[in-house]
Amino acid sequence: MAATVDQSQSGQNSSQKKAGRRRNENNVIYANPLPIIFSQVENKFAVTTLGIFGISPTRVLNPRCKGVFDPTTRSIWITDPKDRMVLWRRGFFGKGNLSRSEPSWLVRLANSRSAAGRQMTSEEVTAKRRAERKQFKSDRAQAITAAAAEAEAAFAEGRVISVEETGVSIPSAATWKPSVSIRNADLPERSLGTVLDAEPPEDMEHMQLTLSEAFFLTWALDCLCIYHPKTLEPMTLREIWTVFHTAHLPLHLQTLPSQAHALRPDNPFLVNYVFLHHYRSLGWVVKNGVKFCVDYLLYKRGPVFHHAEFAMVLIPVYEDPEDASSSPFKLSNAEPFTWQWLSTINRVNSQVQKTLVFSYVSIPACSRVSRSELASPACLERYSIREIIIRRFVPARMRD
Repeated sequence: MAATVDQSQSGQNSSQKKAGRRRNENNVIYANPLPIIFSQVENKFAVTTLGIFGISPTRVLNPRCKGVFDPTTRSIWITDPKDRMVLWRRGFFGKGNLSRSEPSWLVRLANSRSAAGRQMTSEEVTAKRRAERKQFKSDRAQAITAAAAEAEAAFAEGRVISVEETGVSIPSAATWKPSVSIRNADLPERSLGTVLDAEPPEDMEHMQLTLSEAFFLTWALDCLCIYHPKTLEPMTLREIWTVFHTAHLPLHLQTLPSQAHALRPDNPFLVNYVFLHHYRSLGWVVKNGVKFCVDYLLYKRGPVFHHAEFAMVLIPVYEDPEDASSSPFKLSNAEPFTWQWLSTINRVNSQVQKTLVFSYVSIPACSRVSRSELASPACLERYSIREIIIRRFVPARMRD
């Protein structure tokens, strides 16, 4: 019995050491919450001199990333690997088009071609954990079945035995270790590794930024330059503002020579950008939440540190109801929702331990916002956001 306790404690200590090491590595890699870094001048003389004249000795390190606007997918494509890494590791912006989140397709391809210097990606770690969890449940079920069979056989003979006396060891999460076959189940074959390593693979992946993320990086942080898809020339802020509005128009309206009707306060780009800018400015990491039937997820630091704590549903609210009938856009969640819909998303997010939040974005009336205001980000001050937390009542859990 003492040996079992020692094994359990050693297993827990080993898992805690691995978790602590991984946490320390993530703290170093993802230390900066935004692409822009503020660093102090190391020269003490320069610091003193600047302080005399009332100048801050802080330096601003701007990565100046580059992206190309893609009207088909309504996104910004980042093809430079360095820019992709900067935007992901400093704020978790964007998503790899061939990956689940972090652009890791090239690393996964290199892992499949060579066993040397293997670096597991997030997708591979998830697949490995799922295989181990499945094997653990199977081993535990077999051990419990064997112990029950031994106990029933002893009971038929008129004897009562304990679990230790059956000779069957029921694995626990702290002491169980996967077999070699399960550890390598997610690893591809490497028989051609030496041949394929001679030719480095071409990076076919690019990062996609949503229009809201791209405008936040361009306007609020000034660390992203967006290029026109045809001319490949840098776009001005006014051009970006107009193009992002036009991208959400229906196809039959995009062909019209005048795009003035795209500048409306209920444009989907504006509504979503107000949401993203609000929570990003408060320090939250905002990611897509379609996996959990919501619009967005809010992370305290990022996906590599903790699971998302809040599941956000963006609900646009018209200040003037007449604007909804004359709008060329069909905003999501603008219509009254049903109780079945509310029960569905509430149950989904309560089971994954996320707090469901309804974020109401108030859209100003068209009569109150002038055309000149809508032609620039000055109109953003007209919007407001209110939140309501929705919780599912579980009598067995909430009695206390």
